[in-house]
Amino acid sequence: MSIGGQSDAKSERKVYRLTPEGFAKKQERLDYLRNVKRREIADYIHEAKEAGDISESSAYEEAKSDQAKLEGEIMELEHLLALSEIMTPDMHGAQSGPATVRIGMQVELETESGSKRTFKLVETFEADPKAGLISDQSPVGKALMGHREGDEVNVSTPGGVTRYIILSIRPML
Repeated sequence: MSIGGQSDAKSERKVYRLTPEGFAKKQERLDYLRNVKRREIADYIHEAKEAGDISESSAYEEAKSDQAKLEGEIMELEHLLALSEIMTPDMHGAQSGPATVRIGMQVELETESGSKRTFKLVETFEADPKAGLISDQSPVGKALMGHREGDEVNVSTPGGVTRYIILSIRPML
């Protein structure tokens, strides 16, 4: 705590945990936006200015709007990457007792019908359900958090309730 009862801003910063692949994707996106997209929009603005009266140019206004969106996305990515740490196997450390489901864990599940599914729990901004990366805030992720191997978990989704049995939990890396 600092003077006046206010918390130190640095100690309250959210640290985002990213997989090495997720960090690389975000860095790649940032590099693309800075080095390619920024130049494309600047060229488009220049062309719109060269075309004549910019006060009535919808192309110019659209380009300026695109530029503002681009700069906003660049700022978000810079912030995210500055506050991120890359998950490593040693982050999971020695736990007392059985492993529990949390961000950075790979969870193998079995449904009532006997089919098996494997999910990797990540933070929301890295989620990609098609690749098996689910958010800790998704219905399945929320339901699994804190559970252990052998636990039965009921997940409510728009399609109904699905019952899973947790077969294994291990670090993703």
